[in-house]
Amino acid sequence: MRFAVSLLVFICVASLIGTVLQQNQSANAYIDRFGPFWFALFDKFSIWHIYNSWWFLVVMGFLVVSTTICLLRNAPKMIKDARSFREYVRAGSLRAFHHRVEAVSALPAQDTLEAVQEWMRGQGYKYKLRHDGDGVMLAAKKGGANRLGYIFAHAAIVVVCVGGLLDSELPVRLQVWLGGKVPLTENMLISDVPETGRLSLANPSFRANMLVPEGTSSSSGIISVENGVLVQPLPFTLKLNKFVVDYYSTGMPSSFKSEVEVTDPDTGASFSRTIEVNEPLRYKGVTVYQSSFDDGGSKLQMVGYPLVGAASRPFDLDGVVGKDAELTVAGDGRGIPLKIEFSGLRVINVEDLSGNAEPQPKAIIEHVAAVTGSAAGARNEHLTNVGPSVQYRVIGSDGQAHEFTNYMLPIVLDGVPVFLAGVRESASVPYRYIRIPVDEKNSVTEFMDLRAALADPAMVRLAVQRFVQKNRGNELPEDLLLKAAENALHTFRRAGFNGIIEHVPERDRENVLGFAVPMIQLSLIELRNVMRERSGRPAVDYDGPQGKAADQWMQMALLGLANLPDYPAPVFMTLKSFEQVEASVFQVARSPGKNTVYLGCLFLVIGVFSMFYIRDRRIWVWIKPHERGSEVMAAMTSQKRTLDFTHEFERFKESFKRFTT
Repeated sequence: MRFAVSLLVFICVASLIGTVLQQNQSANAYIDRFGPFWFALFDKFSIWHIYNSWWFLVVMGFLVVSTTICLLRNAPKMIKDARSFREYVRAGSLRAFHHRVEAVSALPAQDTLEAVQEWMRGQGYKYKLRHDGDGVMLAAKKGGANRLGYIFAHAAIVVVCVGGLLDSELPVRLQVWLGGKVPLTENMLISDVPETGRLSLANPSFRANMLVPEGTSSSSGIISVENGVLVQPLPFTLKLNKFVVDYYSTGMPSSFKSEVEVTDPDTGASFSRTIEVNEPLRYKGVTVYQSSFDDGGSKLQMVGYPLVGAASRPFDLDGVVGKDAELTVAGDGRGIPLKIEFSGLRVINVEDLSGNAEPQPKAIIEHVAAVTGSAAGARNEHLTNVGPSVQYRVIGSDGQAHEFTNYMLPIVLDGVPVFLAGVRESASVPYRYIRIPVDEKNSVTEFMDLRAALADPAMVRLAVQRFVQKNRGNELPEDLLLKAAENALHTFRRAGFNGIIEHVPERDRENVLGFAVPMIQLSLIELRNVMRERSGRPAVDYDGPQGKAADQWMQMALLGLANLPDYPAPVFMTLKSFEQVEASVFQVARSPGKNTVYLGCLFLVIGVFSMFYIRDRRIWVWIKPHERGSEVMAAMTSQKRTLDFTHEFERFKESFKRFTT
């Protein structure tokens, strides 16, 4: 029993962790929350799906076995003891009881016995008589159902644990271990999945996920098992007609629901239903819960800008969220093959930009958690909807990949409208951004043309010559200044400011930058004008009414160009337009253990009520003739000698005196 109690405490602690920590989410969500070190440590204990971890199931199994053995060993004894009157207690043994009373009655023994029997019946006691010589032992009991409380309470633990095991992954894992089912580890169409990767339609217990884009239908769920998945067929087809989501002012969803159509393949009948959080669909023994939502394959129209070579001509690229696109970027006389994986589209991005902080896109699960109301807190007047954004991964021919997020609309930071180009190596680190200034057409075209001009040696030389002509009289000779400015621009294009000072002693770096930065900025001003003149546009007037804005643009362009060498992609993608397709994520479950757990809860209520509110009491009364009357001796006992029992014994003594006088 001590072992069973220890296991029960262990299960309670594990269940507390599973209640506080949201279960069965993506690894990236947990990495973002705990960091890679703690994620790796916690992952060894599988706390992300603690209720289906092997050690939790083993502990549950041990608890069931231990408690069952305890019941089998002790329940018959308890039932036998509850039914027994213990009438064979010897008269002399009654003197050993703490709660006893002795008296001599003037009534004959038979009359005293009848008076005691009448009192027992009036108090609800059941009794049994045993004649021993000339004396009579009356053994009475009341509250024998108290022992049933222990049996029901321990049986409740077994029943609840069995129900939990039925609703766990154990039935599916048994089919993998013993039934020849093999989890799939490769991507394939559901129609191509072999029988070894499919579970039976009559599978007694499962909990699967199903993603259904708008306008499509599905009749299969996906169950994650170990490092693969199994396909679980459903006894009906679910079609998502429309997905509806409402948002708080914070950008978090306040509620979302799915308008679905359910079709029974056996009868062909169909009906419509709305599935919401806490309002699931139940049909043919399967429950469909509204779990979350995702992108269902939104169509994207992207514009790409080369970041290598002297070409700046943009190109169009059509993409679909969840699918890949391949392209070749021309630069430096060679083609660069790339694969782009479009991973997400966020139509609403509400960020707090009060401190000019750059946004950090949130995982979809963080948004789903908001339906509990946690996102509807105090109003923040600094929240701004910065518009749609697109997330994608660029994979080079060497297999190296980085994650990118780009916003469709410019964002005002530090008083300057800019486009943000975010990049990170993995989901475990935050995005870092390059700020690209906006031109008069609210685009990045001007900046990209300047980048391309910086890669054109002829345009760079012409710009440097203009810079030298405007700065005659400098301490440096013109030819030396010309060479220094030209080399500085080429180095700046290749490695940014770090390239300028990489071979400079640390003590001299500040002086070098103090000379190089103004020279580079002034040269870029001339380069911008050269670029604009060649394209038939007027030069920028830095002394006119728009001079301040032009200076701000150039300063931001200088910083953007300085960061471009660290941008790990030869192309910059912007979102031109999109056609959003929502998808609803359902959790489908068959839970035969639910009724079993309810039965266990009923047993627990009965058991606790019986143990706490039904008190077991036993009374023995020994009566034998004594001269002209009778000698009477009685004892009373209970499993728990509480204050109530003491008061009851006092009442018994008073009654005892009445029927013995």
